[in-house]
Amino acid sequence: MTTHTVNGVTLLLKQGNIVNVQVDAIVNAANAGLAGGGGVDGAIHRAAGPTVMQECRQIGRCPTGSAVATGAGNLPARYIFHAVGPIYQNQGDEPQLLAGAYQACLNLAEHHQIHSIAFPSISTGAYGYPLHLAAPIALQTVITHLQRPTSLQQVHFILFDQRTLQAYQKALQQLLTNGHA
Repeated sequence: MTTHTVNGVTLLLKQGNIVNVQVDAIVNAANAGLAGGGGVDGAIHRAAGPTVMQECRQIGRCPTGSAVATGAGNLPARYIFHAVGPIYQNQGDEPQLLAGAYQACLNLAEHHQIHSIAFPSISTGAYGYPLHLAAPIALQTVITHLQRPTSLQQVHFILFDQRTLQAYQKALQQLLTNGHA
């Protein structure tokens, strides 16, 4: 586990299962149809129960680079923020869309005045975004947000495996070394 403080807010990088984290909001790496799926999305929907899928169906869709909020069902959280990251095709707009997905969740956090949020590594599973490119975007987006007034007190990155955790730790160290954090 790695911990860093930004403007009084605790930033944690940790390997684990995001459905077990006790925070106000859990971020789901969702698809645009909010239809559930594999990976983090499937695990969150299975753990949360059917009420979350019912809310997703009522919302309908969420554009890439954006996020929507639902209740958390059976999870130990108040909200699930369903963030839609880009499918990586090296088209040029993926960095902005990925940053937008993280920023949309941070905006929802402020709107709901939550104190703690847990992110997975959005778009780096089935959507194929290279970890070494995605981790700095995710961390820089969060750190930039935390440098302004915020309701957040804790931001967790709950990363599925050791490889992903190490990529985020390396990206954070590079941001710190370069004076971006």
